[in-house]
Amino acid sequence: MLETAVAAALFVGVLAYSLFGGADFGSGFYDLTAGGSRRGAELRTLVDHSIGPVWEANHVWLVYVLVTWWTAFPESFASAMSTLILPLLLALLGIVLRGASFAFRKYAASLAQARLFGAVFATSSVVTPFFFGTVAGAIASGRVPAEGRGDLWTSWLNPTSAFGGVIAVGTCAFLAGCFLTADAARGGQERLAGQLRRRTIGVGLVTGGIVLAALVPLELDAPTLADGLETQAAPLVVASAVAGVATLVLLWRRWFGLARLTAVAAVAAVVSGWGVGQYPWLLVDEVTIADAAGAEATLQALLVAVGIAAVVVLPALAYLYRLTQTEAWSRSEH
Repeated sequence: MLETAVAAALFVGVLAYSLFGGADFGSGFYDLTAGGSRRGAELRTLVDHSIGPVWEANHVWLVYVLVTWWTAFPESFASAMSTLILPLLLALLGIVLRGASFAFRKYAASLAQARLFGAVFATSSVVTPFFFGTVAGAIASGRVPAEGRGDLWTSWLNPTSAFGGVIAVGTCAFLAGCFLTADAARGGQERLAGQLRRRTIGVGLVTGGIVLAALVPLELDAPTLADGLETQAAPLVVASAVAGVATLVLLWRRWFGLARLTAVAAVAAVVSGWGVGQYPWLLVDEVTIADAAGAEATLQALLVAVGIAAVVVLPALAYLYRLTQTEAWSRSEH
């Protein structure tokens, strides 16, 4: 039970990064497709306003996941990092370029520089979740060995990883669209809110179709995960579909505040379905959570550290998100 508790704490970090970091990354999709400098200025200003206070805080979850993984399950961590070094390096490069460009474009000396930094920011925002999705697909399809190094290319260049990357980009864009639409409406930008509403509905429909389409190749390419999705994770699959449809209805009816909540529920159900579907495997078809766990004393100390971090860090993060997702942030600017 101890190793399962640690694995659950690890997965909470994955889920949090998928939601908070996902909404952050997804905003770059709308920045990328906003149009020219003049046409897209209003939307890009909204993106800067929405993610500016939180974009660095979101990566706390990535650090948490990595540290917990290598501390609690060291051999599986080493194998995954060795096997998936290429997509992980590309994802981390995307994070660095994205953050630097997001900061630099605000202080660009010319319009040409601002455009360059903006293009790097937007492109990196789409590329990064794609490569994280390929990593998830590699693990879910059993291409990461328990020890040593798997194939550097086929481990993440395969059908499951490809669908994982596309779904990651789509869910991030859908989540970000719901938050940006609510922000625009709350700020009195009705025309912009209407544009984002239509685009988010389109993204949601396309992403939902891709998720359903992915179930077919999973049967052949990742049978263990597919079996888990059809049995123990089936309620989460249904919940994600229901929450996704509810979000589209709420967006259509312009109930943007509620749409944010159901969008979070839909994405959380998708990510949780992946985790529950592959349980009890840590690396699918290679090593279970129990077999991959480190020393008992290490796991106990790690759980204590996680508990302390939750008490110290979570209230501050909750207050930060409350400020940025309510009228309190707008009032503080004035």
